[in-house]
Amino acid sequence: MKERFEAIIRRRDLLRFAIAGAGTAAATTLVPDPAAAAPVNLADKRKARYQANSPEVRDFYRVNSYPAR
Repeated sequence: MKERFEAIIRRRDLLRFAIAGAGTAAATTLVPDPAAAAPVNLADKRKARYQANSPEVRDFYRVNSYPAR
């Protein structure tokens, strides 16, 4: 006769395996490689970015019908 293998898996064991698997998956995704920061260029940081005579500023005042300067 064939012997039948009956494994008893309890709900608590199943829950433990699920929690362990989720914990392992979370631990591997939460540990990223450290990112290297780019060096700061102080000349670019202090540079003025607003230019009053740029085409974008002229178009803004022209389209929004502000008085001409």
